[in-house]
Amino acid sequence: MLSVIICTYNRDKYIYNVLKSLAENTLSPEKYEIVLVDNNCTDNTQSECERFVHDYPEVTFRSFVETNQGLSYARNRGIQESRGDILVYVDDDALVNKEYLQTYTDFFVHYPEIDAAGGPIIPQYETEEPDWMSHFTKALITGYKYLGDKIREFPKNDFPGGGNAAYKASVFEKVGLFNVDLGRKGDSLVGAEEKDIFNKMTTLGMRFYYLPNAILYHLIPEKKLSKDYFDRLTYSIGKSERMRTLNIGKWKYVKRLISEAVKWTASIVLCIGHTFAGAPKRGWKLIQFRWNVTRGLVEK
Repeated sequence: MLSVIICTYNRDKYIYNVLKSLAENTLSPEKYEIVLVDNNCTDNTQSECERFVHDYPEVTFRSFVETNQGLSYARNRGIQESRGDILVYVDDDALVNKEYLQTYTDFFVHYPEIDAAGGPIIPQYETEEPDWMSHFTKALITGYKYLGDKIREFPKNDFPGGGNAAYKASVFEKVGLFNVDLGRKGDSLVGAEEKDIFNKMTTLGMRFYYLPNAILYHLIPEKKLSKDYFDRLTYSIGKSERMRTLNIGKWKYVKRLISEAVKWTASIVLCIGHTFAGAPKRGWKLIQFRWNVTRGLVEK
């Protein structure tokens, strides 16, 4: 059975529709459950969930309040409360395609030796895509992920996006739970908890695959395209990496600093390329991205 875990914090605008998109999937309701973890919501999330239960009584829906603030706390609570042998994390501000749950079910039946999987994450803008958006900043801001239309193993140093990822429940028995020092807390944008889990899985020789038919459409409001959000998010990426690597050891942090220097070279080259191609805003945004990440990485 699948356990679909949705961790939510003040997303009453979106929560009913993501639940609806799951309930209207092609997979029979008896083959999955939805586990919603309310991370101290102060909006109308509860009433929206009650509306869903009324409209879709055939779906097994269980809701829990996690009082420890933080996405990693909520994700861990979802693991603890789930009854399925496959755990599927779905973002609370998204929609999924009708074959989403069937795709994950079929994959783990046919590939029982694989430990995790993830699918495309396609942004849907509530306004329009800004002219400074490039391939790299799109992945950063929207979680965009697309590796083609074939099932394949994730390339080295790549892994499923946190908002569209499925794991065998046994994975967490082997690698442990999400690091509660990482991950978003309220309005904080610190992350890297998924990267931490997938790095541990890689160390243990676990494998994860890309499934093109498990599609998540990530809804992007206008505020996520603002300069303030961009600066806070990119700074938080650096801060997250500092925390994650130092938690492993100082040598890991030093290696990350060296990697950052290499990424600066690549960013400058890309900036020049975008400028000569007539898209200087895209190039400059990459420099701003790198600058903010570096500051977050080195500042205590």
